[in-house]
Amino acid sequence: MQHSTKQILAFAPQPVRACLVLILAILLAACTQEPENTGSGHAAVEAADRALTLTQWLDEQYETELQFSPIELTFLGRKERNDEIDAFTYSAFAEQLAWKTASVEQMQQLFDREQLTGDEQLSYDLWAYQLERMQQSEPFFYDGLVFDQMNGVQNFVPTFLINFHRVENAQDMAAYIERVKAVKPRMQEAIANAVKGSAKGVISPSFALDGTITQARKVITGKPFDSNAEQDSDLWADMRQEVQTLLEAGTIDSSAAEQLTAQAKDALINYLQPAYEDIIRWAENTKDRAPDVSTGVGGQPGGAAYYAYRLRNQTTTDLTADEIHQIGLDEVARLRKDMEAIKEKVGFVGSLQAFFEHVRDGDWNYYPETDEGRQAYIDDATAAIDGIKAELPNYFGLLPQADLVVKRVEPFRERDGAAQHYYPGTPDGSRPGIYYAHLSDMTAMPKNQLEVIAYHEGLPGHHMQISIAQELEGVPLFRTQARFTAYSEGWGLYSEYLAKEMPGTYLDPYQDFGRLTGEIWRAIRLVVDTGLHAKGWTEQEAIDYFAANSPEPLESITSEIQRYIVMPGQATSYKIGMLKILELRAQAKKALGVNFDIRAFHDVILGGGALPLPLLERKALRWINEAQR
Repeated sequence: MQHSTKQILAFAPQPVRACLVLILAILLAACTQEPENTGSGHAAVEAADRALTLTQWLDEQYETELQFSPIELTFLGRKERNDEIDAFTYSAFAEQLAWKTASVEQMQQLFDREQLTGDEQLSYDLWAYQLERMQQSEPFFYDGLVFDQMNGVQNFVPTFLINFHRVENAQDMAAYIERVKAVKPRMQEAIANAVKGSAKGVISPSFALDGTITQARKVITGKPFDSNAEQDSDLWADMRQEVQTLLEAGTIDSSAAEQLTAQAKDALINYLQPAYEDIIRWAENTKDRAPDVSTGVGGQPGGAAYYAYRLRNQTTTDLTADEIHQIGLDEVARLRKDMEAIKEKVGFVGSLQAFFEHVRDGDWNYYPETDEGRQAYIDDATAAIDGIKAELPNYFGLLPQADLVVKRVEPFRERDGAAQHYYPGTPDGSRPGIYYAHLSDMTAMPKNQLEVIAYHEGLPGHHMQISIAQELEGVPLFRTQARFTAYSEGWGLYSEYLAKEMPGTYLDPYQDFGRLTGEIWRAIRLVVDTGLHAKGWTEQEAIDYFAANSPEPLESITSEIQRYIVMPGQATSYKIGMLKILELRAQAKKALGVNFDIRAFHDVILGGGALPLPLLERKALRWINEAQR
């Protein structure tokens, strides 16, 4: 389906995404309001539809689908229904599933797939594939965690309101206030889902509950929740600033400003605060049932089936847990040899494990734990992205128009050792893409990994891929917004590899070692994710394997393993996606020989929007066949 709220926030974390959040993929799939029925007769509608091209028809269908989600509309920079938040209920999800089912059935009746062009067939199949994903998710609606330290709704709501709700006039501010008030019923729905999941045997680990409690408390810490506090809460500061900006611009007068400020304060204290107190109360009560030893979902009722679904969903393949585990072991072994070569190059005497410790523990490899050190990280990440821009035309025909900024994560959701992540901008360019960095603990931010992360999150990684997709013309609009983790994160990891082929990158051997650290990190994920969820590994066993094969700081390793526990299967998508892109590139080079054009290859991979890996492969092979003629 098109990028849901959760999928956006899973970039990297990834998240985000983000890191764009993964738990919200089902929860935010639909709102309770059904699209308006025009009342036209079925025959008349069908006759009109038959006059449309497939692309025109899909654009109309996508517009209807967008109306299911006020949040999705806001992500796209639109203001319809910007006083609402999507419902988190199963019934809301079921409404959209029923609509999507009917839409695909109508498409199959109206259009003969065999008569379509190759690209139209891709659109046809992708629309149907999105329905398949929704159908496959339905039995597992209550099997995932609703609240956790990575991407629970307690974290998402303030992030969304502060970063994505646009205020340009008094009506927008009034809508902001209504959205804050709407948090309470939405959180009650989320808690109800968590209770139902718990009844099925879905138990939250202690660290996930602790993270939820900490984040929820941060959201309601400061003014106006505590009138004696020295600082404003993040939401209150943002709402006050929005009103002040309108006042200074002359958009509202002082009387309206006072009224809006009072309404905002009331919404925070009387609606949002009780909602977050309910979350805290639920999490604290749930801690009594948390397991003593954290592991994966394999032990919960139906856990094996749920994990198999998650692997299919995240990798868009039929690879089994055993197959993915073995791929990970093989990749770890290969990359350790490349890391040994770097160790020899810098003249380090000792084992690879000792070299890991040298890199992990060296003060030379970290910025100061100061505001100046944090700003230096942001400045250097920005410089790395700026430095690679000049080389992009030599490797890509398609280039993004959207701007990119590097920012520190907001205090209420910042976590020590958490992964950097990317948030997309709007298709019209009114909001730039944002590369977010967690900088609360600079000992978790080694200098030698700054460059590779900047390429992954920024250019030629997530920002480039997503911006190009959003700027595409000549394809159905839903394809410009499609999100598949294996494709997007596979591209991000491939971008780290690709950057090494560009002049001026990874000039310091330790930066190149940072690149290998990033790649082996993703290979390790294949091993530990399947270990945790399919082979009964404990959290500590996963941490030990990770630390034995990577110089990552231990704080980051612990954070990563806890991420994998609450987001089954997501971490496997990176390496599986990268390997598929590399496989397709190797096939193209072999088939085309001296006629192989790296710019043309990359335009094929990026020029159709995000695709599940089987459809991406079909698109690339069609291009290879056409190029051979």
